[in-house]
Amino acid sequence: LGVIALLEAGRRESRSDGYSARLATFMGSADCPACHGWRLNARSSAVQLAGRSFVEFMAMDIQRAYEFMQGLPAVLPRTEAVAEVVVAVEQRLRFLNETGLGYLTLEREYATLSGGEAQRVRLATQLGMGLVGVIYVLDEPSIGLHPHDNQRLLATLRELRDRGNTVLVVEHDADTMRIADELIELGPGAGTEGGQILFQGSPQACAALPAANSRTGAYLAGKLSIIKNAPTKKPDNRWLIVQGATEHNLKNIEARFPVGLLTCVTGVSGSGKSSLVNDILAVAVARKLNGAKNLPGAHRSLRGLEAFEKAVVVDQAPIGRSPRSNPASFVGLLDLLRELFAKLPLAKVRGYKASRFSFNVRGGRCERCQGDGQIKLDMQFMADAYTPCGSCDGQRFNRETLEVRFHGKSIADVLALTVREALELFRPVPRIMEKLATLDAVGLGYLQLGQSATTLSGGEAQRIKLSLELSKREQGLTLYILDEPTTGLHWTDIQRLMDLLFKLRDAGNTLVVIEHNLDVIRMADWVLDLGPGGGPAGGNIVYAGDVAGLKKVSGSLTGRALRSVTLR
Repeated sequence: LGVIALLEAGRRESRSDGYSARLATFMGSADCPACHGWRLNARSSAVQLAGRSFVEFMAMDIQRAYEFMQGLPAVLPRTEAVAEVVVAVEQRLRFLNETGLGYLTLEREYATLSGGEAQRVRLATQLGMGLVGVIYVLDEPSIGLHPHDNQRLLATLRELRDRGNTVLVVEHDADTMRIADELIELGPGAGTEGGQILFQGSPQACAALPAANSRTGAYLAGKLSIIKNAPTKKPDNRWLIVQGATEHNLKNIEARFPVGLLTCVTGVSGSGKSSLVNDILAVAVARKLNGAKNLPGAHRSLRGLEAFEKAVVVDQAPIGRSPRSNPASFVGLLDLLRELFAKLPLAKVRGYKASRFSFNVRGGRCERCQGDGQIKLDMQFMADAYTPCGSCDGQRFNRETLEVRFHGKSIADVLALTVREALELFRPVPRIMEKLATLDAVGLGYLQLGQSATTLSGGEAQRIKLSLELSKREQGLTLYILDEPTTGLHWTDIQRLMDLLFKLRDAGNTLVVIEHNLDVIRMADWVLDLGPGGGPAGGNIVYAGDVAGLKKVSGSLTGRALRSVTLR
């Protein structure tokens, strides 16, 4: 009947993003039957070098490809042109291997790499260039790295420095701090409460400072540590079980997650953690409980879902893509503020409804900037520039709306307050106080209520999502899945995070956390360690049980790292 062709044409030609997205949920992808996904024709695929075609070479992981290139000089003509190409390829593969990426296949799509993997690829590129006198600036290069892999990264940073370069690293990792030549600590708090240099000098001098002067130094010296303010729980024979998992490098494993506990999924980079938790568990649970359309990774079955009512993935994705999105709107606080302002005497006299105090609809917003608070200037061949709106002076609302005040503050003044300042103002309003208190509890007391979502870090976005879950009154029977929640967090923030996670657990929820941070791992109720290596050397369950048992497993790199921390 031509229905498929008609729908496909409609998807291509439609100007509606919603309609296109709706049709895309019914589409799947498959390898091309002619080239089997390799994008080369038969003639190109037939060319071989030392018995291997280009397709076969690209299918190798970096470690095997490096070994293959090392053996090429023995079988190739000894000409200068050939030798130069072989050495250049071999050198780049060696740098990739040295940064701990030997498990990645050469044909792996860059978009599928984790943030840590992508950063190490860029590092390997810089090493291969052999530049001198360059300033390298790295933002948390340890993200996504197991402690075992982190040592390789530190060796790479030292090599860049020893070549005559300057390496500037923003980092929370203790091992990176300890090898630094110079340590700069900013604080004392975050946001408006920070911005001062508390210390500059050697890591040893920082560690010698009293805790009152430097929290970073106190944690480095072991004077302060992250503690578990909750009892450890044991499994009660209720399990969420993924059977026959074979996605990517998983070796047909059966993974068991205890219901009602905090489970930490560990292992070196590339061991299969994301394939198991993000590609299989999260997608399969969302499909069955939440009605999502995405297809999960390869597995045989999923059992134990009757223990849950819903699933929530708490990741570091932005809470909104529009500058209009903000913490207050995401947690539902803005709706309560609009209702409050609509009940004020002046608003009642003028007949204002709650929608009057929204900058997304006509009526109360400034129409010149349409509630954005700024005007975009087209700079022709340069990036667009923005200037505060001349009509509302960046306040987003029109003059009449701003005349309605609560304790002397307009709706724009309230959105400019930090969470802690708002706590003082709204102490008599219990419903608003509940939302503000949970934001403050997750360590975000310094954020402005109306701060644009696009300016928030991944860690801040994740904690805002956690605060939303904590503020819900109907807690329990929920599966929470978190992927490296400690990314971008100082020890103080990790302590707050763990206290929150255990609050969620004690309310009857189940938490599955992918994590490399040893403090988080040692506090978990249950640990699922994958490995023993990455790529083809991974994909097996090395250990499943409590933390004490993991430390005794000789073949676990995670257990070895935990033992070294205990001995330190």
